Amino acid sequence: MSENQCEIAFLPAGKATQVPPGTTVLEAARRAGVYITSICGGEGTCGKCRVIVHRGEVETKPTAHLTPEEVEEGYVLACQAQVRSDLVVEVPLESRWEGRALLADIDVIRFGQIAPPRPGTRPYRDDPLAKKAALRLSPPTLADNLSDLDRLWREVDRHFDRPLKQMDLETLQRLPHLLRENDWQVTVTLGQRCCSVMEVLDLEPGDTSHRSYGAAVDVGTTTLVVHLVDLTTGQTVGSRAKYNSQIRYGEDVISRIIHATQEKEGLTELQSCVVRDLNQLLRALTEERGLSPRDVTYVVCAGNTTMMHLLLGLEVAHIRREPYIPTACCPPVIRAAEVGLRIHERGLLRCLPGVAAYVGADITAGILASGLHQSSELALYFDIGTNGEVALGNADWLVCCSASAGPAFEGGEMKSGMRAAEGAIEKVSIGPDGRVLYQVIGNGKPRGICGSGLIDCVAELVRTHYVDRAGQFNREQLGPRLREEEYELEFVLAPAEESATGQDVVVTQSDLDVFIRSKGAVYTAAESLISRLGCEFSEVERVYIAGGFGNYLDIRNAITIGLMPDLPLEKFTFIGNASLAGAKMCLLSQEALEETERIAAKMTYFELSTDPKFMNDFVSSLFLPHTDLEKFPSVARQMG
Repeated sequence: MSENQCEIAFLPAGKATQVPPGTTVLEAARRAGVYITSICGGEGTCGKCRVIVHRGEVETKPTAHLTPEEVEEGYVLACQAQVRSDLVVEVPLESRWEGRALLADIDVIRFGQIAPPRPGTRPYRDDPLAKKAALRLSPPTLADNLSDLDRLWREVDRHFDRPLKQMDLETLQRLPHLLRENDWQVTVTLGQRCCSVMEVLDLEPGDTSHRSYGAAVDVGTTTLVVHLVDLTTGQTVGSRAKYNSQIRYGEDVISRIIHATQEKEGLTELQSCVVRDLNQLLRALTEERGLSPRDVTYVVCAGNTTMMHLLLGLEVAHIRREPYIPTACCPPVIRAAEVGLRIHERGLLRCLPGVAAYVGADITAGILASGLHQSSELALYFDIGTNGEVALGNADWLVCCSASAGPAFEGGEMKSGMRAAEGAIEKVSIGPDGRVLYQVIGNGKPRGICGSGLIDCVAELVRTHYVDRAGQFNREQLGPRLREEEYELEFVLAPAEESATGQDVVVTQSDLDVFIRSKGAVYTAAESLISRLGCEFSEVERVYIAGGFGNYLDIRNAITIGLMPDLPLEKFTFIGNASLAGAKMCLLSQEALEETERIAAKMTYFELSTDPKFMNDFVSSLFLPHTDLEKFPSVARQMG
């Protein structure tokens, strides 16, 4: 230990850092670039940041998340253990932040369609937000003595239909030399500022119109996805994804809001993380195509309201406090360089409009991509994560709400829960004899269970009568699979000898209680919208499920547990990363962008947290599938 500094080495990463005494092991890991799972953001409540101190001294508090045997072995919670000397710390497999292969696949979005259009929907006009044109200006004469700038505007007007234009002083200063030194042949790049204003972003000698690129970005709480788009052809020419480095400050938006507001440099740290991540993705995409970052002139971003605020460095404190007011739902277009994005020095950044503190641009972009706002059919839209956002409507009207589902669908607050990462059980079936079959991400040994696996597991536990409708384990089924440990019943999915961690993968009674509250919140949010509008679920013609979670969701099991309404399976449509899809549609079409603004403006938001009816209905949903079985007739028939 050097003066006032302790050396902390992390295994198996082989990384080390120096921190002052009193720093938590979790903070030391952040500084070393070691990611440790910490769903609660360092509050000590989730128990996921278990590490083993092999050498050195820490000061920590007692916790129910560790057994006396584990404490004896050197286990501590990284967020609660304060450094007192040099340390050697092992991050065990179950605490490492490792994810499934990230989904950054190039989709088939092309000027407004995700897939073949549904009846009643239409594509959007090809009209990208940034565009280039090679211009050949006529030299001035005594008979044609327009100024250089007016001469340029005259030629621009022949190529573009935007009535208003603007130019910065530096470009105007170099205009005379540029025109005359290049025989009056230049390429102009225009970028859209608002519906009627195109700004000159660049003037280049000769013809560079074939090098015109933009980026569509999904700024997710967990994952960042960037698509590089050729604005001339509308084709996606590259895609990249990575985990959002803000995870080190908490895995949900509330944890990050707390960090941004309570730490002196918290907001700056969070903004720096996401900007650095996006720059890495953009650099990789341009390099693999042999491009310069200057070739990217426009970036369109979608994401939840908190993620948009953190990208722009906006105050987030009021998002968390009643009456839940964001700084901006529809931020103005800015110069990308203002937040540190390394594209063209005058390139523009647009964050798509959101609706409220907990219904953001990811939802408006997703609705645009789904096309539900164009159809006469009544449709539901679900985006399930830490918050369960739900929208309902058609071409005539739209309503939306958000229910705090908690981290259960992402493996949080579960004894063996984890995100959809390598080693996570993602599918489960239980035979009549109690035999458990499961599918593991990566096809290796299991080290936990993720959200889609939990849905399957709970549905199977109900079907095989290990769990009753009240969500309680059936003691009459006690045996090798269902057992009592530490005064609590738990079901063993994978015994220790089958797992990657050497520990049992289980679902406990406490897990069931948390999970049922989460599924109830999502279902009740949808039910609240339906009832407020005087509709019935039976009137819904289409249910869209957005996000990566939906790709692995078994709809029949989701209905069985009461997460999704009891509707025919053919009414459900998975639409993948609709947030990214909508961002790309806007990048490629001014008309699509304007439609997104109309969607946000006409969407009525209902705040559920203060609604007594929502709370009453929520309590009724805390059964499997529901207190009122008449709402789930297909499940009732299965139960006999």
